Amino acid sequence: MKIKTKLRLGFGFLFIVVLFFGAISLFYMNQISLSSKVILKDNYETLSYTSKMRAVLDEQPLPLSGATREEFERYMTMEGKNITEKGEGAAVSALGQAYQAMMLPGATDDQVHEAVTALRAELRKIDQLNMAAIVRKNDTAQKAVEKAALYVIFTASICFLILFSFIVNFPGFVANPLKEFSEAIREISRKNYKQRLEFNGTDEFSELAVSFNTMAQELNKWENSNLSKIQSEKLRIEAIIEQMQDAIIGLNEKKEILFFNKVAGELLNLNGPEVIGKNAQELMKKNDLLNRILQDKTAEKTMKIYADQKESYFQLEKREITVPSYDAEADVAMSQTGKTAGEVYILKNITQFKELDEAKTNFIATVSHELKTPISSIKMSLKLMDDERVGLMNGEQKELVQHIREDCGRLLKITSELLDLAQVETGNLQLNFVKSDPRKIAIYAMDSVRFQAEQKSIELELISRNNLPKIYVDVEKTAWVLVNFLSNALRYSPEKSKVVIQVIENAEHIEFSVRDFGKGIEEVYQKRLFDKYFQVPTDGNNKSGSGLGLAISKDFIAAEGGTIWVESALGEGSRFCFSLPVAV
Repeated sequence: MKIKTKLRLGFGFLFIVVLFFGAISLFYMNQISLSSKVILKDNYETLSYTSKMRAVLDEQPLPLSGATREEFERYMTMEGKNITEKGEGAAVSALGQAYQAMMLPGATDDQVHEAVTALRAELRKIDQLNMAAIVRKNDTAQKAVEKAALYVIFTASICFLILFSFIVNFPGFVANPLKEFSEAIREISRKNYKQRLEFNGTDEFSELAVSFNTMAQELNKWENSNLSKIQSEKLRIEAIIEQMQDAIIGLNEKKEILFFNKVAGELLNLNGPEVIGKNAQELMKKNDLLNRILQDKTAEKTMKIYADQKESYFQLEKREITVPSYDAEADVAMSQTGKTAGEVYILKNITQFKELDEAKTNFIATVSHELKTPISSIKMSLKLMDDERVGLMNGEQKELVQHIREDCGRLLKITSELLDLAQVETGNLQLNFVKSDPRKIAIYAMDSVRFQAEQKSIELELISRNNLPKIYVDVEKTAWVLVNFLSNALRYSPEKSKVVIQVIENAEHIEFSVRDFGKGIEEVYQKRLFDKYFQVPTDGNNKSGSGLGLAISKDFIAAEGGTIWVESALGEGSRFCFSLPVAV
């Protein structure tokens, strides 16, 4: 029998049981309703009529007349039409006779009083008959309710036992085969490809078992044919990792050591084969260097480690191991949705490069320092040549001297920038932090380039309010950065244009910005503006600098705990900005 047929029969049986229980319940509820309706409709109305007739006799003067007489007769007529109990008809007839006697013309007071007494007696009799009927019918209804409740409870018990038996037994038709399938699939996931399922019958589970057995058989063949190849590739990869000159540590998703080559073992003073499979969290507690490596959240960080009998430098790189997930429909690998399966830590020995970089920095610092003295002497000599007491120069000589002066100034600026860069790279940058007024720093920088701006008829505009919060910075270095921004803006701005300097408060920070209205910078160059020695290609109209000013500016602002950035668009000019925290 097919599973679909079993489900239909099972749920059809449940449906019939529910209908049967509902029908029984509705039947007895209807019986109870009818009994209650009889009590309320018949006897209650009779009691209402007699009560109203009694009220007329009590409240109105006798004999009755006019509207009160019509009211009494109307209730008496209605009572005559609502005779439901044995003896009630005779009582109503006697009630009518007593009423006629009360209303008889010329009746004496004694006769009226006697008739009223008879009326009241008949009304009490009618009340007693109906009250007795209510009690009797209530007892009957109560018995009917108890009987109905008994039948309903009996029916509910039968239905409960049937449904309980169904609930206990029926799910086994589906759950038991599914459990076997689940256990078989779990064995397959453990690479037990010899697992097989046996189902007798012609339902879908039997067909699925046949397909499962076929799949397990094919997987077993594939495992046997590819196991040696996979093992060979694994050994090959392990050999490559072991022979690499960089220290390599691999962790799985459970933070267990997955691979650990010889170089890493020598560096961390650990035995590689012994730590494979161990929990890295436990090893970190006993090895400070391993703790530094695994706890470091910054990727590609330079670390100083004592190795090879000297202080050596290593570049730490962290990479995640991702396992590609599969699209259930297309059945293709999708690496972009791969899940993390572990991490790889690589320590590259960059001591040689670090030493070369330090030698380069020292060489630049030495050469820059040595060049600064003769360049200053040349500038002094040029200044003396301008003195007419030394001698007069013709126009061509003055022009040559001016060119020499400009080149000397440019060389002096480059040597100063190289010296600043050497200080930053060697960690010898000295900062003198003081609380300063940001507006005064901006005015000082503007005064430094005002002569240069006047030569090109460029207007310098300051946008800032008074009483800005003070900042805790090195005034000289901060002003140097602002002067560098202004010099670049003046260099690339057309004549008779404007450069806007803005100093504003922005969320616990003071933001400095210099905006020019030149041709702007292409987006492809904006990300590299603050790199060392990078220069934006020019059309030859503007003399390019050394490519160090913005890089040094970035280092100065970073050392002061600030951020630096640029905003630019072609045809709209550029806006160079840096932000420094407000002094606490």
